[in-house]
Amino acid sequence: MSSPQPLAATTQRGRRRRLLVLLAVVVAAAAVAWAAWYWLHGRWFEHTEDAYVQGNIVQITPQTAGTVISIGADDGNLVRQGQPLIELDVTDAEVALEQAKAGLAGAVRQVRGLYSNVDSGRANVAAQKVALERARDDFKRRKNLAASGAISAEELAHARDALAAAESALSATQEQLVTTRALVDDTVIASHPDVQTAAARLRAAFLDRARATVVAPVTGYVARRSVQVGQRVQPGAPLMAVIPLEQVWVDANFKETQLRHMRIGQEVTLTSDLYGREAVYQGRVQSLGAGTGSAFALLPAQNASGNWIKIVQRVPVRVALDAAQLKEHPLRIGLSMQVEVNLHDRSGPALAQQPPAQPAFATDVYGAQLGEVEALIAQIVHANSAGGAIAAKTP
Repeated sequence: MSSPQPLAATTQRGRRRRLLVLLAVVVAAAAVAWAAWYWLHGRWFEHTEDAYVQGNIVQITPQTAGTVISIGADDGNLVRQGQPLIELDVTDAEVALEQAKAGLAGAVRQVRGLYSNVDSGRANVAAQKVALERARDDFKRRKNLAASGAISAEELAHARDALAAAESALSATQEQLVTTRALVDDTVIASHPDVQTAAARLRAAFLDRARATVVAPVTGYVARRSVQVGQRVQPGAPLMAVIPLEQVWVDANFKETQLRHMRIGQEVTLTSDLYGREAVYQGRVQSLGAGTGSAFALLPAQNASGNWIKIVQRVPVRVALDAAQLKEHPLRIGLSMQVEVNLHDRSGPALAQQPPAQPAFATDVYGAQLGEVEALIAQIVHANSAGGAIAAKTP
């Protein structure tokens, strides 16, 4: 009669063999499925969660010193381009502006005096010429009389001295006229250097007065307000920031091993931790960084020292977002994003091939600050010119 133990052992081995075969089949099927997924889908996409929203943080700084008397916006407020944000005390600026106005008026009157000196010099030259002709005629008459003995030699000598004095006086007057004309040659009152210098001082004083009102250079939302009423501020001191949230982008930090097939213009799908799958953003690769993040760190790695550990570096890739989607689901600076780049289209360049045709970011709000000063200068020049005539005849 046979023992049941060998039969049980045989049954156990058969069950183990079937489990191993089943496991091998599952592993092989998973490997085939993964290979199929990678070949058909995975190799065409690169994904990272090391991505954050970035944008232009426009620092609001004063262009002139002053004491803050009013704050027009606080953190989180929407401000429009050109809207006043900070008001500085204008007492000193207004005093300087009035002094500059008076200086321009005085310069115009002084230049008018220079033109009058030219006219006076011409008259003096004409008078000296008449005096010289008279002295020359007197000398000729006395010379003829002296030859006949009608007058003494002493009187002839006096006539000769008078002629020499008249010639010297005419020469001196002509030299003075040349000197006076040199001060006004090829100019009119408005273009005279003295007037131009005074006008430049007026422009500077006018700008200082205008800059007492600190305006928003762009439309956006206020952040990081640090200024307080009564604070004495200096040019360049950061007072607050304005962030145009409709112009944000995403910096996705991909590993260097993920960049081989990444090109400018490729389609990107993004989701944020703020909205989750509720908002799926569509974007495009705008640029690939010119260096790794560690290369531009405050303390870059010193790999040449010999004491180092090789790690995979990351390169920032800028992704431009769709403006309509940003308007519907606005993002904030610093939010985390999940980024997936579609690598199917590899026709674009890895680096930009042409410089930008337009400024990356610009404002024209400061160009209007001199809008009224030219009219003010023209008014002052006109009011202080003789009879309101700005132009003068060039000597």
